[in-house]
Amino acid sequence: MEPIKPTGCCGAEAELHQVTGEEKHSEQNKHNECNEQKEQKMKRVAWGIFGIALWFVLYKQLLPFSHWFAYSLLGLAPGSHFGEAVQFFVYDSPKVMMLLLLIVFTVGIVRSFFTPEKTRSLLAGKREVTGNVMAAGLGIVTPFCSCSAVPLFIGFVQAGVPLGVTLSFLIAAPMVNEVALVLLYGLLGWKIAGLYLVTGLAVAIVSGWIIGRFNMESSIEDWVREIRAGEQPDMDMKLTWTDRIEQGKEAVRDIVGKVWPYVIAGIGVGAAIHGYVPEDFMAAVMGKDAWWSVPGAVLVGIPMYSNAAGIVPIVEALLGKGAALGTVLAFMMSVIALSLPEMVILRKVLKPKLIGVFIAVVSGGILLTGFLFNLII
Repeated sequence: MEPIKPTGCCGAEAELHQVTGEEKHSEQNKHNECNEQKEQKMKRVAWGIFGIALWFVLYKQLLPFSHWFAYSLLGLAPGSHFGEAVQFFVYDSPKVMMLLLLIVFTVGIVRSFFTPEKTRSLLAGKREVTGNVMAAGLGIVTPFCSCSAVPLFIGFVQAGVPLGVTLSFLIAAPMVNEVALVLLYGLLGWKIAGLYLVTGLAVAIVSGWIIGRFNMESSIEDWVREIRAGEQPDMDMKLTWTDRIEQGKEAVRDIVGKVWPYVIAGIGVGAAIHGYVPEDFMAAVMGKDAWWSVPGAVLVGIPMYSNAAGIVPIVEALLGKGAALGTVLAFMMSVIALSLPEMVILRKVLKPKLIGVFIAVVSGGILLTGFLFNLII
C-alpha cells in the first residue's frame, strides 16, 4: 500500500516549510561566514599592530646593542679603526634590513593599485611636459627592475606613449624609488631624502623632455617599432585586502631575497670607510672645494652595478667622513640611473645614437645637481 502523499493546501504548506527551512539554513551559513571573515580581519589587524609595535621596539635598541656588541662583548677599543667599523656594521646591517622589510611590504601593497597596465593607460596619449611629470611620478610607485625595462619600454611604445615621456619613466623608476627615499630618510633624515626626491624627479622630467625635443623615434630599434599594438590583457582585477597583503609578502620574498647580498656588501664597504678612511682625506677627494669631485664621482659610479639598498649605506659613510652632499648625490644617482648593466639591457631596444644621447643628457642633469648642491650647501 503506497503512502498517502499530502495534497492540496497541506502539501503546499509542507513544501513551503521545506523551502523556508533551506533559506534559513543558507542565511545562517552566510551569517557564519561573515562572522568568520570579520574575526580573521580583526586577527590580522591585531597581529599587524603587534608587529609594528615590536618593529619599533627592536629598532630603538639597535644602537645600544651595537655598542654593547663591539665594545663590551668583543672588547674592542672605542674610537679604534676596527672597533668603529664593527660597530657601524653591527648597527647598520639590522637597521637597513628592518627598514627594507617594512618599506617593501608596505609598497608591495601600494603597488597592487598601480599595475604596469594602468601606468600605460594613464600615460598613453599624454603630451610632453604633462606626460613627463606624470611619468616621473608614476616611476616612484610602479614595479620596476632592470629585467623589466625592455618589456615596459615595448609596452609604452605600443600604447603610443611619446619617447621622451617613456624615458622620464625609465629614469625615475630605478633612481627615485621608494627604497632609496625611505632608506635615506631612516639613515640620513628627511632633508636629504627630500632633496634627493626633488632633484631626482627634476633630472628625470627635464632629461625626458630634452630627449623628446630631439625627435629620435627613428633611433628605436626597428623590430620594436614594427610591433603592432595588440590588445592588452585586462589586469584590472578586483583584489581583496587579503590579496594585497599577499602581494606585499610576495614583494618581500622577491625583492629582499634578491637585494640582501648587495645590502650586506654595501654596509661592509660603508663600515670600512667609516672605520679606516680619514676625514681630511675624504674631504680633499670628495669635498666641495675639489671641482673635479662631481664629474669624478659620476665617472666612477657609471661602471658600478648596485641598487638603492646597497648604495645608501655607502652614501651614509661618505657623508659622515666629510664628503660633499652634491658629490655624494651625484655618485648615488649615476650608480642607480646610469649603471652599465642597465645600458646593456636598454641596448636591446635603443640604437647606439639614442643610448649616447640618453647617457649624455642624464649625466648632464646629474652633474648640474651635484655642482648646485655643492655651491649652496
